Amino acid sequence: MLNAATDHPRTAPGVLDRIATVVSEVLAPAILVAVLLLTVGWHAGDTPGVSRWWGLPGALFAAVIPLGYVLHGVRRGRLTNHHIPERADRRIPLLFGTASLIAGLLLMLALGAPREVLALLAAGGVGLAAFALVTHWWKMSIHAGVAAGTVSALTAVYGEIALLGAPLVLLGCWARVRLTAHTPAQVVAGAAVGALIAGTVFPLLR
Repeated sequence: MLNAATDHPRTAPGVLDRIATVVSEVLAPAILVAVLLLTVGWHAGDTPGVSRWWGLPGALFAAVIPLGYVLHGVRRGRLTNHHIPERADRRIPLLFGTASLIAGLLLMLALGAPREVLALLAAGGVGLAAFALVTHWWKMSIHAGVAAGTVSALTAVYGEIALLGAPLVLLGCWARVRLTAHTPAQVVAGAAVGALIAGTVFPLLR
C-alpha cells in the first residue's frame, strides 16, 4: 500500500512544476503581446473603413522580432533560454525589443494605422523602457507585467468583462514563483507596473 504521507511530497512537486512550466509558456510575454495586438486591432476594425488586421504588423514588431532576437541569442549561447533567467542578460534584449517596437510604431504611424493600435504600441514601449531601466538593479517579472497589462488594456477596450482574465494573471504569477524564476515581490511589482502603464498610457492615447 502506498504511504500518502511519504509518497505525496515526492510526486506533487513534480506535477506542480510541470503545470507551472506549461503556464509560463502559454502566458509567455510574446504570446500575450501578439494576442493582445491582434485583439485590439480587430476591435479597431469596428470603425468603417479600418482594416481589422492592423494588429498583425504590430505583433511582428512588438513580439515576433524581439522573440527572434532572443532565440538567436539562445542558439548562439549568449542566453540561457528564451525566458532569460539571468538579470544581467535581460537589459540588451529589452532595449532591442523597445527599439523594434518604436520602429514598428513609426512605420505604422506613417502608414495610417488606427489610433487604438498605435496607442497600444506606445504603451508597450513605455512598459519595455521601464522594465529595462529597473532591470539594471532588480529582476521584475516581465511575465507578470505583460499579463497584468494585457488585462488592463482589454478592460479599457471591452469594459469590466475583461477583468475575468485576472485569475490568469494570478496563475502566471504563481507559476513564476513556483519555478523560482522570481520572488513574490518581483511578480507583484511586475504586475503592478504593467497594470499601471497599460491602465494609464493606453487609455490616455487611444
